[in-house]
Amino acid sequence: MSASRQSGTTDESVPEEPEPGGAKLLAALLDGMDAALCAFDADGVVTHWNREAERILGWSAAEAVGRSGFAGWAVRSADAAEVEERLLSAMHAPGRQVHEFALLTKDGGRVLVRTQSAAVRGDDDKPAGVYCAFSEVHAQIDLERSIALSEALFETASWGVVLVDADLRPAVANESAARALGMGRTALLGRPLGELLGQGVEELESVLAHVLAEGAPPAPAEMWVSVRASGDTEGGAPEFERKCWRSGFVRLASPLAEEPVPLGVGWLFQDITEAKQTEQEAAQLRFRSQQLHRAARAAAECEDPTEAATVQLDFALAGFADHALLDVVVGGVVGGVVGSAAGGPGPVRLARAAETPSGGASGPCHSVGRTGIPVRYLEGHPAPQAAERAGSVRAGAGAATPERAREWARARHWPDDTAHALCSALRSRGRTIGVVTFLRTASRSPFDRADAAYAESVGARVAAALDLAELLKGQEEQGG
Repeated sequence: MSASRQSGTTDESVPEEPEPGGAKLLAALLDGMDAALCAFDADGVVTHWNREAERILGWSAAEAVGRSGFAGWAVRSADAAEVEERLLSAMHAPGRQVHEFALLTKDGGRVLVRTQSAAVRGDDDKPAGVYCAFSEVHAQIDLERSIALSEALFETASWGVVLVDADLRPAVANESAARALGMGRTALLGRPLGELLGQGVEELESVLAHVLAEGAPPAPAEMWVSVRASGDTEGGAPEFERKCWRSGFVRLASPLAEEPVPLGVGWLFQDITEAKQTEQEAAQLRFRSQQLHRAARAAAECEDPTEAATVQLDFALAGFADHALLDVVVGGVVGGVVGSAAGGPGPVRLARAAETPSGGASGPCHSVGRTGIPVRYLEGHPAPQAAERAGSVRAGAGAATPERAREWARARHWPDDTAHALCSALRSRGRTIGVVTFLRTASRSPFDRADAAYAESVGARVAAALDLAELLKGQEEQGG
């Protein structure tokens, strides 16, 4: 303890003892900085020099501290006066000053650096020196580019961009992603993906977890998901629509940690639903055209026209339906449509002519014989309706329970596993001569208009074969 303190007097000329460890703390802070830092006193003498400055220029702190300016060692002699003037001018200027100039490395190389310098003021608030933080220009430009790219992605990018945290919840999203997910940018943040997506969420979460653990996949992935329909509100049951997104993933790790620490996953995606649907429709059309061609060639080799009709159905079933039923009309012609037995008015009656195996069995469509006994279809059944309308009728069990769906199918004389049906009239020589019915199970999608057009194309070929079979049968009866 000082003598002045022991005597109880106050001596302002005696300086306070520095805080223990303060110099070591300052040295540790300076050496731990990511930017190079040096400092000059009011006379331009180097007073501080950290490890990053040593890394960039090669001069150690012992070699740098105590030198007067940069002349003759860190800057060319021809540039020394200008560089020193620009650096020391920060003592008399407000705020920070930014400059770019070339420094010399210890081995004689040149490094273009960007500096930020500002005044260091003493206890009397007068300039006491200058500190100067600098970094290589290319490193600074890389940082600025990274920041600019990040801001552009999250503001103006046409791709959807979502930053997903380690808990697989959106942390940041751009405007395109918010529109694609059908929710505001702030509303979707922090929500589980299961609240944003319907089908496909399990696959997406699996990919995100893989990226966090193993890294990005080698190529973009095309993922089908169902998202909240546009205009759908949060009140009531949400409506979803299927989308195909081409997605890319990158793992984000902190650059400040010695070992990579996952910050989350960057998910970039683009809506390619329209292109994908067009591609699928074109592939489907090519396949169905090929099937019609193969069926025509196979049917041409059949001596029996009825067999040719079932061959047409066998080829049509591939990739299209699970079961097929072939009904022919019973009775005469009423206005071009086969009607009651006596040719007078009455409901259309249909008799089973051929069918595919049901009850889980598989096999080709086979003829069941012409018994002439009408199938007892209920009123409003799609098959008689198709005959009456001379067109196609679609039907489905909807969202019924499995038991209700079985009852629905049995009531219509269809296999128990039926969930979707398409009945198409068989037309030949301006007459309806029967109905072909295609059936799908619940695991498949309902029939659409494109399916109805294909069924009518198949039906035209089947009708021609059945009509030919009737003509030959009539000729045989007349000849007999």
